[in-house]
Amino acid sequence: MKWIMSVMMIAVLFVTSSPQVFAAQQSNVANVRVVHASPDAPSVDIYVDGKPAFKGASFKDVTDYEGLAPGEKKVQVFPSSANGKGKPVLEQKLTVAAGKDYTVAAIGKLANLSLLALEDQKGSGDNANIRAVHASPDAPPVDIAVKDGDALIKNLAFTQSSDYQEVAPGSYNLEVRPTGSEESVLDLPNLPVEGGVNYTAFAIGFLEGDPALNVILLKDGK
Repeated sequence: MKWIMSVMMIAVLFVTSSPQVFAAQQSNVANVRVVHASPDAPSVDIYVDGKPAFKGASFKDVTDYEGLAPGEKKVQVFPSSANGKGKPVLEQKLTVAAGKDYTVAAIGKLANLSLLALEDQKGSGDNANIRAVHASPDAPPVDIAVKDGDALIKNLAFTQSSDYQEVAPGSYNLEVRPTGSEESVLDLPNLPVEGGVNYTAFAIGFLEGDPALNVILLKDGK
């Protein structure tokens, strides 16, 4: 699953451009990655302004960041089996800005699929930052908490994303709890957190059903 680009053009870019020029060119595009977080959707292809962009994304897949010209974009999602033909399962407009990083997640059940666009912040400094996205269609609002301890992120409902929360680097035992409850519905043991890195944790899958509730942890920023 990679942004469809000419390999020859990439080679020419690296041969003919100085690092300063290449950095300037990167600042003129938006960096976008895609998360397939719809638990009952098939493998999908994503088209941007009528052209194939990401292909063959399956549930839980996360693409690399790829460059996209800034501005308003028409995004269409097709089952991979459709080869971009017929009616898309989702069509939505998104706006991206030059020099910024984004995560675009396909969330919800196939019948009411939507895109959630998040602006990503690259980490810096000694500590880390973590935010969460609730992408489990049948789960109630939840808290993300230290195991048997205090909640780091509270009352996060389906389709919502939290702000970044600063944490010290280390290994964390976390758990997902229904808001207002002390009972864990998902344990997340030994999560490694590096200083100077920002993370997004996606709660995906079904609380009751298959695929089961799980969390994927992403490092943010290109």
